Amino acid sequence: MKKILEKLFKHVKLTNEEAKDLLVRISSKEFTNAQVMAFMAVYQMRPISVDELQGFREALLELCIKVDFSEFDTVDMCGTGGDGKNTFNISTLASFIVAGAGYKVAKHGNYGVSSISGSSNVLEAMGYNFTNDENTLKDQLRDANITFLHAPKFHPAMAAVGPIRKELGMKTFFNMLGPIVNPSFPNNQFTGVFSLELGRLYQYLFQKEKNKRYAIIYGLDGYDEISLTGDFIVRDNDGEHLFAPSDLGLQMITQEQIHGGNTIDEAAEIFKNILKGNGTKAQNNVVCANAAMAIKVMNKKAYAECFEEAKESLLGGNALKALVLIVK
Repeated sequence: MKKILEKLFKHVKLTNEEAKDLLVRISSKEFTNAQVMAFMAVYQMRPISVDELQGFREALLELCIKVDFSEFDTVDMCGTGGDGKNTFNISTLASFIVAGAGYKVAKHGNYGVSSISGSSNVLEAMGYNFTNDENTLKDQLRDANITFLHAPKFHPAMAAVGPIRKELGMKTFFNMLGPIVNPSFPNNQFTGVFSLELGRLYQYLFQKEKNKRYAIIYGLDGYDEISLTGDFIVRDNDGEHLFAPSDLGLQMITQEQIHGGNTIDEAAEIFKNILKGNGTKAQNNVVCANAAMAIKVMNKKAYAECFEEAKESLLGGNALKALVLIVK
C-alpha cells in the first residue's frame, strides 16, 4: 500500500487493472485502517478517473454475492448520497411509490455515512430484516414489487470498510460505487450523483452496457436527486437535458421543506407520515417527481403520465402496502 499511496500522492492515476487489484486486496483486509483511510482521502482531493472507477466497480461485482432476478424486469433507485443536504429519504420513498405503481424495484442501499439516515437506517427502523437469501428476495419482488439489497450483505469490501467509513463520517469513493454495483445487475437504473463530473462518468459506464436504460440526476445546487429546489440535469439514453421544476409542471420549493430530521427516529417518522399520505405538498411532489422519472425509464411514457401514476400509488395507499408486505 505504501508504494500505491506514494504514486497516488504524486497525482498518478491507477490503471483499470491496478484499481481492481487494490480493491480486491482491501476487501480481504490486507491493509491497516490507517492505510485504507489514507487511500480514501486521495479521492477527496482529486477527481476519480474513469479507469479507476471502472476497476473498482469490476472488483466489487466480481467479489459480490450475486442474485439472479432475470425473470423480472427491475429498476434500481440508488443515489450516491454525500451531497450533505440532509434531506429525508427521497429515493427510498420513491422506490416504494414505483413498486406501488406496479413496477419491480431491486433497490441497493446502505447506512448513511455523511447524512443522518441512509436507506438502510430507515428500513431497519421500519422493521425490515436484511438478507441475501435469493428466494426471500424473489418472494418480496413477487408479493410487494420491491426488495432491498443491503450492500454489506452482498459486498465483502463494503463490509470490510464499513467501520472505517463510519469513523470518517464523510463521503468517500465508496459513495461513488454504491449505485453501480447492484448485485442483481438490473437493466434499468435511476440514480442521483453528488457532482457533475461523476454523472459524466456514470453515463460513460452505462453507455457500454447492452440494453441498459438509465437516468442520472444532478441538481445544479448540489442535490443528488430531483429536489425541486432549483434546476437539474438529467443524463439518459437520449442525451443530456436541463430542467427547471416548472418544466415538470411543479413549483420550486426551499431546502427547509425537504429537511430530513436530526435523528434516525425523526427520519423514520417523516418517512412513515409521507407513505401514509400525510406528507406536505412539497414532500409529496418531491418523492413523486423522482418516482415519475424512474417510471419513465421503465416505460418511456410522457413524464406527466408517469407523475400521475406515482401520485396515485402514494395517495392511493399502494406504496405503503409495498412497505408493509416486505416488512412482513
